[in-house]
Amino acid sequence: MERTLTAFAGEYWVATGDDAEIRAALSAMGEDAQNILLFDDTTGRQTDIDLRGPADDSPRGRGRPKLGVQPREVTLLPRHWDWLATQSGGASATLRRLVEAARKASAETVAPRAAMDAAYHFLTVMAGDRPGYEAAIRALYAKDAALFASLSQDWPSAIRDHAQALAAPAFGD
Repeated sequence: MERTLTAFAGEYWVATGDDAEIRAALSAMGEDAQNILLFDDTTGRQTDIDLRGPADDSPRGRGRPKLGVQPREVTLLPRHWDWLATQSGGASATLRRLVEAARKASAETVAPRAAMDAAYHFLTVMAGDRPGYEAAIRALYAKDAALFASLSQDWPSAIRDHAQALAAPAFGD
């Protein structure tokens, strides 16, 4: 699953999308893109992307290089190896299917603590000097959605709305 990024120019929302969509939006902005703050929506942390586009200069190792396969060691109990041996496609294919199913299931739900932390990291950068910031952070970690919304009401709408969207899983919304 590709990460989702959100770009802000000061207190204004610019774009939200995956790496390619954000790269295209920022490239279209030209020199103005240098004043953009970019956030990873999963963590709320500020991040950067290379506007030159993807480049693959890394040396390739063993495995299936075109698929990006990396050989690593997995330690399992004998009963796990026995079960894997009975699965169609072999142990590697079965493990890949199990991992992908688990990734998909976990990607659909955001843990409340992860949502709180993402909102906190975003707000520290974008609203750390705004009135009510510290009380809003306390309300966020107390899971008091009404107080959080009230304390952030006077912030610029793009910042407030994005923070509330990041925090929503923490409040059970």
